[in-house]
Formats: sequence, structure tokens, C-alpha cells
Amino acid sequence: MGSPAAEAPRDPGLQPERTRLAWRRTTLTYTVVAVLAGRQVLRDEVTAAGVAAAVASALVWLAFLWVAHRRMTALDTPEPHRLPTGAGIAAVVCVICLAAFGVTVL
Repeated sequence: MGSPAAEAPRDPGLQPERTRLAWRRTTLTYTVVAVLAGRQVLRDEVTAAGVAAAVASALVWLAFLWVAHRRMTALDTPEPHRLPTGAGIAAVVCVICLAAFGVTVL
């Protein structure tokens, strides 16, 4: 007699939708932080390092958008797979870089 998990196909339920929404919220938050960093550069006298950090944060923001878009697209499949390790590391590095660039801009 086989186990019930082996007999029935996996039903992900609403988990992929919740994960997709979490990625969207994170992307929106990341966008707001990047825009605020750019605004800080435009409004105040900031050093060249601050301007370079704002430009770098925009580039890192684009990289995060790419990772998030790929993950949200992958969640649209009937049986979504786990987040690849490289994509997870890339997302974490992007967030850490944004925090470091934000400190530099301030």
C-alpha cells in the first residue's frame, strides 16, 4: 500500500499566489527605497560618492526586478519549482547592496 502523497498529485492551493504577492510587495518596497535615495541626491548637497551610490542602487534595483520577474513568472506554472539558489542569493545581495547604498547617500 503506497503512501497518500505518492498517489495524489500535489495541490499547491493558494501558496503560489501568496508567494507572488509577497514578491510584488517586496519589489514595491524596494522601488520606494530606490526612489527616495534618488530624491535625496536631487534635493540635498551630496558628495560624488552619494551620487555614485544612487546610480549603483538604480542598477541593483534593475537586477532585483529581473530576479523578481523571473520568480513571479515561474510561479505561474501549474507546478512551480523551488527558487533556485543563485536567484535567492542574488535577491539577498541586491537588498544588502541597497541598504549599503542608502547609508552612503545619507
